[in-house]
Amino acid sequence: MHSYSFTHLSDRSLVQHAKAVAARRRADTAELIACIAEIDARRIHVEDGYPSLYRWCIGELRLSEQSAYKHIFAARAARRFPAVFAAVEDGRLHLSAVVLLAAHLTEDNAGELLKAAEGQSKSAIELILARRFPKPDLATILVAIPPSPPPARAGQLSPGKVEPPSPATEAPAAPVFDVPTPAPVETPRPQITPLAPERFALQTTIDEETQALLREAHELLGHPTATSHVPDVLKAALRLYVAQLRKQKFAATDQPRPGRARSIDSRHIPADVKRAVWERDGGRCTFVSDFGHRCEERSGLEFDHVHAFARDGRATVGNIRLRCHAHNQFEAERTFGADFMSRKCGGNRQCASAWRM
Repeated sequence: MHSYSFTHLSDRSLVQHAKAVAARRRADTAELIACIAEIDARRIHVEDGYPSLYRWCIGELRLSEQSAYKHIFAARAARRFPAVFAAVEDGRLHLSAVVLLAAHLTEDNAGELLKAAEGQSKSAIELILARRFPKPDLATILVAIPPSPPPARAGQLSPGKVEPPSPATEAPAAPVFDVPTPAPVETPRPQITPLAPERFALQTTIDEETQALLREAHELLGHPTATSHVPDVLKAALRLYVAQLRKQKFAATDQPRPGRARSIDSRHIPADVKRAVWERDGGRCTFVSDFGHRCEERSGLEFDHVHAFARDGRATVGNIRLRCHAHNQFEAERTFGADFMSRKCGGNRQCASAWRM
């Protein structure tokens, strides 16, 4: 039986091993989609008793529904444009990228489009496609969401049919099958999708209070319908809210007051220091790895002392920096030792951060 314990490896050895495993996985993925492409061409899945390649991948390869869909779509795209195989193998493209690109690839643009997508995240590729193949704005619609249906009894199937996604004519034949009714259905998460340059589609679910506030905003503005100018109302509301959050987080103001005299022994970070540090650091964690990669986190940032306050560090612009919670914790352990912080704080991460802050 394979051992999955790597406690014997050093940090660098563990990282190198993980990269080697990832490289093998990319090579295996490229080989797998090549096999699926050939099986698809020969229609071997039919000989094996499956009505579709999709069902064959789930039944024989033990892939999840979404994974089967991605592998088949990538296999068919790679069969049309063989350069996809090499790009997947060496990590220039991931399967999600191939799925996004496939519907737009032609003999004329394939080389350029594949090159533009190399090394990009899914969201970045969506932006690339939105710029090159812009879509019209979505119509603004307010729809009342009905209550979630009650959960099905044990062994009961839902009366409806569910069909797996089929994004293009080249997509795998999607079988229709019965599925149990989920219980209960979660509220859909907000989605922001790029449509065209500087244009995004926002889809979310709001509660009754939010809907009432939105309606009142329209009434106060004098707009005739509940859906007209929703983007304008949303933008105006967010401008006010973001300004309030900036003031709370780093004392942002259009009329800053002169800094007051303060005790050098105080842990308190003055507003003028917060403003200067936030602007200098660009509202982003300042941690940089030994290999030159700067942390990209912009959420949940904390003001951290370069020289720890517990070691006489002062709350000055030169001694304060922005750190995400994880890197603030990391610095605390690096400064005082992981064992010390564990004993002192009993595993409480907020406590560990406070020692440096």
